[in-house]
Amino acid sequence: MFAIFLHNKTIINTESLFIIFDILSIVFTLLIVGIAILYLFIIISNKTCHTVPMMFIANSCLAHLIFGLDRLWIAGFRLQNDIKKIQYQDYLCILRIYIAYSSCAMLNYSYLVQAIYRYLCVVYPTRLLWQSRQIQFLFIFMSWIFSIAYPLIFIFNGEIVYDAANHMCQLPLGYSFSLVYMLHCSYIIPVLFIMMTYFKLIRYIHVMSKRITPANIIIRAKRQLRMVRNIVILITILFITGFPYGLFVVMSFFTNIPKYHCRFSCVFFDVLSVSVMIALFKFTDPLKMSITDIIRRKSKVVLVRMV
Repeated sequence: MFAIFLHNKTIINTESLFIIFDILSIVFTLLIVGIAILYLFIIISNKTCHTVPMMFIANSCLAHLIFGLDRLWIAGFRLQNDIKKIQYQDYLCILRIYIAYSSCAMLNYSYLVQAIYRYLCVVYPTRLLWQSRQIQFLFIFMSWIFSIAYPLIFIFNGEIVYDAANHMCQLPLGYSFSLVYMLHCSYIIPVLFIMMTYFKLIRYIHVMSKRITPANIIIRAKRQLRMVRNIVILITILFITGFPYGLFVVMSFFTNIPKYHCRFSCVFFDVLSVSVMIALFKFTDPLKMSITDIIRRKSKVVLVRMV
């Protein structure tokens, strides 16, 4: 590839396909950000959404919003460099990837704390303190503190490097303690605990069904199980969207990976992440009811004006 070095910048030939990828990432992350803001606005403004379960939905939407804004920032910086045909590490490069690692963990742990709440409602229905808004807010707060704190080790150790081919800073791919640590903290641990919670609930409800248990208790337990199953579906969708990146990470442990791996995995993730927001809407009845009411009211206003 032709290159001319100019101070701390490098002028390069940029493939037109890269610019298309950048634009796709920007368009779909903008869509995700817009949907997350809409969901948060509905939850805050609608009093019927001021419940503990909807607090978890708001937490997930906020994590989606932060993660989406950061990916939008990364895609915008990448597009700028591709258009100018330069390789340039700005002073905010490390901050962008730090937010990405943190917000990714926030998102996955937001689903974990929700699964734990559903488990407590079924297994310990009489311990109302554990199900209270204050205790659940404490769990959310602790998950955010951990998500914010765990990537600091990469910053202080200076392990984040600039990948000029992909126009972003990141941990170098390849077998290392830091990369494995990041994957476990941000993804593997919360996903494993969610799956464990789901299967423990299945087993618990199966045992309840064999005992002489009031039908209404079993119905409530199955409802909570369905909610956890929905969380598993959301996590599965997230796994699919992040599969290319995960595949490149595993490949990097054993062999060389494509130079532009992050471009392909990022656009794949950004485009398909919209499906997570759609699934979140489908699985959340208060959101569906609120948006349906808004659409009906606007339709009535339009009809009245037409008459």
